[in-house]
Amino acid sequence: MELDQTMLDKVVGIVEDKKGGDITLLNLKGISMVTDYCLIVTGNTTTQVKAITDHLDEKLPEIGIPVIHLEGLPMANWVLMDCGGDLVIHVMTPDQREFYKLERLWKDAEVLSGTPMEH
Repeated sequence: MELDQTMLDKVVGIVEDKKGGDITLLNLKGISMVTDYCLIVTGNTTTQVKAITDHLDEKLPEIGIPVIHLEGLPMANWVLMDCGGDLVIHVMTPDQREFYKLERLWKDAEVLSGTPMEH
């Protein structure tokens, strides 16, 4: 399935519903062999990371995006959601996001939503 901008906007909206912060959506087409898009989100606490993840897990299939695999629960410091070859979502606590700086891995990617964190 090919994700379009409307679907990607809906994914961002789902995250915003649960007050996810520092939302960055990257276009990785032609850069990554794993996924077309990467969404990186900060949850202020592990409770918020879990709430964002649960909300995504419930709502993504409703808009036609399958959740193939979840990793990182129940600890919820960093949850990875694999939505097939189309989308990978990282929901992280601030300390995990700061430590791993995923945006630096994809510095050549087009930013579709948000601003990559500069560190």
